[in-house]
Amino acid sequence: MYQLFYLFIKYYNILITFDEKYDTLHLMFEKLTTNPNLTKEQNVKLFCHEAIKLLKSLCHNDIKKLDICDYKYDTSEAVSELGLESELIEQLVEDYVIQVLKTQVSFLEQLQCCDEAKEKNNFFDLKIFRELAHKNLGVARNLRIRDGEKLLYAMMKSDDLEYLKVCLQALELVTIRLKPRCAYDTFKLMEVKSAL
Repeated sequence: MYQLFYLFIKYYNILITFDEKYDTLHLMFEKLTTNPNLTKEQNVKLFCHEAIKLLKSLCHNDIKKLDICDYKYDTSEAVSELGLESELIEQLVEDYVIQVLKTQVSFLEQLQCCDEAKEKNNFFDLKIFRELAHKNLGVARNLRIRDGEKLLYAMMKSDDLEYLKVCLQALELVTIRLKPRCAYDTFKLMEVKSAL
């Protein structure tokens, strides 16, 4: 379930415990993104396909009530309501994708701190987590990205750490679905930067 989360964990050495099936899923993702026999376009297409497959699994179970599984973003709503050109909206959407994917690390770190506090029966504070969600929620609302908006709103309101993890994963997946090439390039760039 957390295969793309594992990508961030690997690259940023975040110590979050997952069971070994996630290692297998991460290896599958790694093969998918580094297969020299595939063109970049084929890798991007497979990357998006895997993300959508995972999202459908989450939508039929954990986040069904959010009704985001079949959502398809259309820039025309943002263009007409904001009075901006579609090229500018497209660029802003790409910026949103990059921002959300880069923010995942901070979200995960905050959830890790809360998990540790909860395990010790200490108070855990979701304030920073919610501030991150609020920042991204504002952008999603402005660009009329409804699935991201629903997930980020749910992340701001829930105190259930397991549900927050699912919402965070779903946010990553809907972001990939929104702009697969941009998301793929962002992951690859983060991979390169972490190797330096």
